[in-house]
Amino acid sequence: MAGNSFGRAFVVTSAGESHGPGNVVIIDGCPPGLAISAEEIALELARRRPGQSGLVSPRDEPDRPEFLAGVYEGRTTGTSIAILVRNVDVRTRDYAAIIDKYRPGHADYSYDAKYGTRDPTGGGRASARETVARVAAGAVAKKLIRESFGAQIVGYVKQVGAVVAEVPEPARVTEAEVERFADGTANPVRCPDEAAARRMIALIEAVRADRDSIGGVAELVATGVPAGLGEPVFDKLTADLGKALFSIPAVVGVEYGSGFLAATMRGSEHNDVFVSGSPIATETNRHGGMLGGISTGMPLILRAAVKPTSSIAREQRTVTTDGAPTTIATKGRHDPCLLPRFVPVAEAMVALVLADHWLRWRGQVGRR
Repeated sequence: MAGNSFGRAFVVTSAGESHGPGNVVIIDGCPPGLAISAEEIALELARRRPGQSGLVSPRDEPDRPEFLAGVYEGRTTGTSIAILVRNVDVRTRDYAAIIDKYRPGHADYSYDAKYGTRDPTGGGRASARETVARVAAGAVAKKLIRESFGAQIVGYVKQVGAVVAEVPEPARVTEAEVERFADGTANPVRCPDEAAARRMIALIEAVRADRDSIGGVAELVATGVPAGLGEPVFDKLTADLGKALFSIPAVVGVEYGSGFLAATMRGSEHNDVFVSGSPIATETNRHGGMLGGISTGMPLILRAAVKPTSSIAREQRTVTTDGAPTTIATKGRHDPCLLPRFVPVAEAMVALVLADHWLRWRGQVGRR
């Protein structure tokens, strides 16, 4: 299999490259009757689109979704949904001088090693431009899980470089706090800790002035997820969420709950004590809402580490496609930090997993 599809019951298949005509996603398995509009999808795409602030790539893509199939009079029909997002602001000329050079940190060499050919403009299929299809599909999945069992997904930037946000209660963070500062102005870095957000902005601007880039960490929180989602062993909810997040370009690490901090703890410290109630819950949530790979009803809490943008204006050593030593300085329009636009992509992938596992659970045990 070519690996362009994701999911078992809620299946998405995408196609498209950075500088091609556009990106398309096909969704199989969405139940009929779900109210969905192009405007709702466009709102999610606007959170991901380039050019939205001075901290991201200035590429000017309107990212207007077009339904090609599967939606009639504003509701899903139960058949395959096809959504197209056209590429408008393409500058292939920016890559003319480096077509025969391997860009450090990029997938140029690995694509050549696998296929023997590649689209060298804008990174081709390996470009993060393909994530526009994920966000479009994720908008449908978000609507489905919100209406089916009241789930909400909120992602935000937890860390940029050495600047770490203080977020004592992740499950209480709202999208409004992520998208805007207290005075109502846009929060371009999508960090709910305003003091940390200001420092992150300054750091990103300084890094860009130095013709460099910076990485960071995003935190994802899903609330309203019922207990019981996930399959034993190979299709654990944890495993599928890990795959979903690792499939996003630039992700280099994923953890949930206490994550790698658990390696320093004793069992007596790490265990979450169950308490009576309706439903049963735990006093703490170091397990991140999943035990045995199955949801417990507590908020799902995950974090993804994102590497610095590989495309930088600094001159670096590399080789040509023939193996000859050379240098390269990447031109074009690139994000000095991927985190602000990464958040809606990560939210979309979490939504796709939850929609898929909810449909699988419903097929196994019916409505309860």
